[in-house]
Order: sequence, then structure tokens, then C-alpha cells
Amino acid sequence: MRTEIFPAAFEQLDEIREFVGAAALDAGMDNKEIYAVQLATDEACTNVIEHAYGGEMHGQIEITCHVQDRTLTVIIHDHGKSFDPNQVPEPNLNADLSKRRIGGLGIYLMRKLMDEVTYEASTETGNTLTLLKHKGGMG
Repeated sequence: MRTEIFPAAFEQLDEIREFVGAAALDAGMDNKEIYAVQLATDEACTNVIEHAYGGEMHGQIEITCHVQDRTLTVIIHDHGKSFDPNQVPEPNLNADLSKRRIGGLGIYLMRKLMDEVTYEASTETGNTLTLLKHKGGMG
């Protein structure tokens, strides 16, 4: 298990992708699976920076990667404004681009790329987004 704390800033996204990519590599994942983990984590952290912290770069994002039995768990924790991804409707991918609602694709992507996505918000402990990827899994 490895944990690192990153400043909640867009400039940190490269380092965050490297951090979770190394954990996915440790889990024995192939390039496609590693990319899926990196992209899903990037989307999640972008949402934290933009929405939880309002893009103001005063917060932190704590990321823990845990590998067990061919499964990588990425836990993303912040103390920003809470947000329930379950409240975001599935995007209508068939709608004309000019008529599509802006946003919502990041959560859709996370759900498609990962095998499990769960979210918990607590006024005491903050927000926790958990992404699970099984080696050779569905996502």
C-alpha cells in the first residue's frame, strides 16, 4: 500500500497519473488497464480540483493505492465541498453535440473504465472516492 498527498492543482495531474500508473504496473496490469486507471484517476482529481476546491489550489488530495489479489484499489480523499456522483445522470451520447448538457462525462468515463466506483461524504472526515480495477476485468 502506498499513500501520497498532492496539492489540489492541475499542475499535479501528471504526478498523480505517474503515481497510480506505478501502482497499476505493480498489480501486473497491461498497458490498456494502466491507462484506464490513470484516466479515471485524472478525471476524479480534476473534479476534486474544479468542484470540491473551486479551482483555488488551497486544498490537498490524498491518494492511496492498494494491490490485493489481482485488484488495484485507488482511494482518493479530499476535504473540499462534497459531491454525490450518483446524482449525475448518464449522459445522452446520442444527442446532437450542440444539445448535450455540459459536464457529466468524467463520471461516466470513470464508471466505464473501472470495475467499481463508490463515493462517501462525511462532514468529519471529508470525501472519499474509491476506484477498483481488476486485472483482466471488465472496465
